[in-house]
Amino acid sequence: MLTLNTLFERELKKLIASAVEDRKDNLSTGLATIDFPTYKHQVGIITGLRMALEMCDEAATVCNREERGQ
Repeated sequence: MLTLNTLFERELKKLIASAVEDRKDNLSTGLATIDFPTYKHQVGIITGLRMALEMCDEAATVCNREERGQ
């Protein structure tokens, strides 16, 4: 059974991953790429979202470590 925090984390990661995929699709089809600064901005957003996913994993690791008393 999932706790509320675990469920929240899982759903947040899904939303972030979906946002990354949407932006990647826009970049690959050229819909969002009008000029180079716009391209760089979109890539920066993707990078930030991926960093957020990494931080979610890092936070989960820290919480698990604290639960075990390490």
